Amino acid sequence: MAYDYSEVVANTQRWAEQAAVAGWIDATTAAGLAELDLKTPDSLFNPQEARPLIVAFMGGSGVGKSTLLNRLAGKAIARVGIERPTSREVTLFHHHSVAIQNLPEHLPITHIKIAQHEEEAKKQIIWIDMPDFDSTEQGNKQLVLQWLPHIDVLIYVVSPERYRDEKAWQLLLTEGAKHAWLFVLNQWDRGQPEQYDDFKQQLHKAGFFEPIIFKTICAEEWQTDEFNLLEETLMTLAQGHTVQQLQQRGQILRKKALQQRLQVLRDSLAGSAPLTHLPALWQNQWQQAATVLQQGFVWPIKNAATYYGEHASDLISTAQAGRIPLWDAWAQARYDDALDVFVLDAAQQGLPISPLKTALAELRGKAGKTLQAQTELAVRQALAKPGHALHRGFLKTMRLAEITLPLAAMGWVGYQVFLGFYHSNMTSSHYLGVDFAIHSSLLIAITWLVPFFILKKAQPSLQKSALKGLNTGIKQAFDLLDEEVQQALASFSQAHAGQLQQLDKLIGQCECQDVEARLSVDNNSALSRMLID
Repeated sequence: MAYDYSEVVANTQRWAEQAAVAGWIDATTAAGLAELDLKTPDSLFNPQEARPLIVAFMGGSGVGKSTLLNRLAGKAIARVGIERPTSREVTLFHHHSVAIQNLPEHLPITHIKIAQHEEEAKKQIIWIDMPDFDSTEQGNKQLVLQWLPHIDVLIYVVSPERYRDEKAWQLLLTEGAKHAWLFVLNQWDRGQPEQYDDFKQQLHKAGFFEPIIFKTICAEEWQTDEFNLLEETLMTLAQGHTVQQLQQRGQILRKKALQQRLQVLRDSLAGSAPLTHLPALWQNQWQQAATVLQQGFVWPIKNAATYYGEHASDLISTAQAGRIPLWDAWAQARYDDALDVFVLDAAQQGLPISPLKTALAELRGKAGKTLQAQTELAVRQALAKPGHALHRGFLKTMRLAEITLPLAAMGWVGYQVFLGFYHSNMTSSHYLGVDFAIHSSLLIAITWLVPFFILKKAQPSLQKSALKGLNTGIKQAFDLLDEEVQQALASFSQAHAGQLQQLDKLIGQCECQDVEARLSVDNNSALSRMLID
């Protein structure tokens, strides 16, 4: 699908607006894209109508631009004078049937003079006399720059004395590829062949392989010159499909310029290294930061473990009881430093850091809450199940023994009492006696006391359990903080890829091979000599 230049510009500006809001491009870049020039010669007319060729005389003061236009018109329509600057306004000269529908915006109407004629032969040309570009008045230069995008053919007028004027020459170098050019060496009655050759050589260096240069004489007395040849050339250009060729060429050049601009922007946005390096870059930075944080938490963790060990019941009974903050200003500063150094490393790779900062900003304030929540949860779990699994199994066995051993001893004593009573009745012997009673009592006491004392002495330390829980919670918190950053980097990478895809799409919309294939200029034609490739 072929896109019109205005469509590509509109799509580019929409992308730039959202990219600037998201921080992918800075405000200056977005403003530059918002101010892309849509002015063309076609914009002066209704798009449904065929338009004339727009030809403008451009040059420094005193070279005779206005005199040439007056000579071409056959009457005085442009102001001519000897003071500098001479031309302070734009003069439009066109057929009375031609209407310019849309004058360039922000132009002072008082600086535009319109003159009309009745010649049918010149109906397809609008002549414009531009202000002196080298004028000391800045307004003149602004007028020239505002009108330039609306010009098809620029007639660059110089004099033998002033064909090397720096200001006008710099404008030619800047605007060279955007227009078709004819050159007039005016006031040739004062010129020398060496000056013509030097001027032609300068144009050759500027990119014109075989520039068309006319030698004219604007004097009161008629003299033979090449003015009629200039007029005939312009009349020839106004016929046929030259206007369409220039229009299509302008579209191509504007699209190529925008494509190059977008490509530079894409290369800048892509950075010098792939985003796949970011997770490893963060891992390296986070490992260093986590080591420092763990070293700094040693003393606060011991204090917190002591407190939790002494207030375990409060921690279990009340949600807010026993809350010991571990994440202080020092820890927050170390975490922020790790993120800041990581962002700087990403910036050194040429990546846009504004959206990366935005993605990481939310994590800065959550770090303390994350660590506090993970440590409190781990402490509760550690206090609920103190010790390790083997220790808890041993204690469970001792609790069972504390019950079963005394019961077994009492069962055995009871059994012995029953047997003793039975035998005493059968044999009329003495019943069990005091020794048995004492020994039985001791046996029952021992079977209860041994497990009881073992349980009492083997109970795990709540402080050690809390310390273990705190260390586990910190490790879990660190893993969670790392995971959150990794998720933020994944989102950043996805968004970054989306921006690059949109730029690739815009760059693709600037492609115009089909138009270039159809647009061919005969190498032997006058138009080919007027263009810079």
